[in-house]
Amino acid sequence: MKKKSRVVEYNKWGYIFLIPFLVIYTIFQLVPLITTIYNSFFENYRAGLTQVGPNFVGLANYGKLFSGGDLSKYFGNTMIMWVIGFVPQIIFSLLLGAWFTDPSLRLKCQRFFKTVIYLPNLIMASAFAMLFFTLFSDSGPINSILMNLHIISQPYKFMSHVASVRGLVGFMNFIMWFGNTTILLMAGMMGIDPSLFEAAQVDGATATQIFWKITLPLLRPILIYTLVTSLIGGMQMFDVPQILTNGHGDPNRSAMTMIMYLNNHLYSKNYGMGGALSVILFIITAILSIIVFRVTGNNEKVK
Repeated sequence: MKKKSRVVEYNKWGYIFLIPFLVIYTIFQLVPLITTIYNSFFENYRAGLTQVGPNFVGLANYGKLFSGGDLSKYFGNTMIMWVIGFVPQIIFSLLLGAWFTDPSLRLKCQRFFKTVIYLPNLIMASAFAMLFFTLFSDSGPINSILMNLHIISQPYKFMSHVASVRGLVGFMNFIMWFGNTTILLMAGMMGIDPSLFEAAQVDGATATQIFWKITLPLLRPILIYTLVTSLIGGMQMFDVPQILTNGHGDPNRSAMTMIMYLNNHLYSKNYGMGGALSVILFIITAILSIIVFRVTGNNEKVK
């Protein structure tokens, strides 16, 4: 009985330590989530100086979002720019992680290079966007260099072409996040049992075969985590395209993302449409995450 009572006392302390987390989660996440879902069923916006609503309209806000066609376009923009940034990010991170964790290469100054790779992750996205906006402006340094090298005869308007704007957004996301991904993949590679590599080398496996047959399969949990978190971050893409395109997503709204679209509704005080768009964004993110788990998960049945 004494042992049981001691266990109960220890359990009580565990629940007590959980209280701060539960309070913070309830106030800053659960309550806003419920409020957002509640507001999505109401007509609540400002027309000039007149406040309309809140009036219960059911699923009318969701109907407007799906009937306009803008939602699918902005979702496509978001996914395209995310793919442009994520594909080179995962490739470079895998290569760098393999090089840094390979003892046979004996790379020097590894700490320095790791620090340099991770530094862009510490810079604010808004600062990055302002820097690239200045570099690639019509009278910016990039155009000056290209004209001095006689590659182009007149300034190229990077901000007026769909491919260049999307490419810049994707490139900035790649630069900012590939260092963080590299550190994650390196941690996963360093956790692999070295005896597996030694056994493969004794059997005559090449470095490429070891990477594809041993390293990648054992990195699957880390890769899935990286893919899901990057996908969630991509769906929340806002600051870089917002600053680079001055909030308009030009040209022709080709760089307008889902969060920028949501921000426009919130800026115009249309809380009903903003709530509905937030719920849709939440559902899309959940569905995409489930698809990633299904496709990349281990489907082997345990006998």
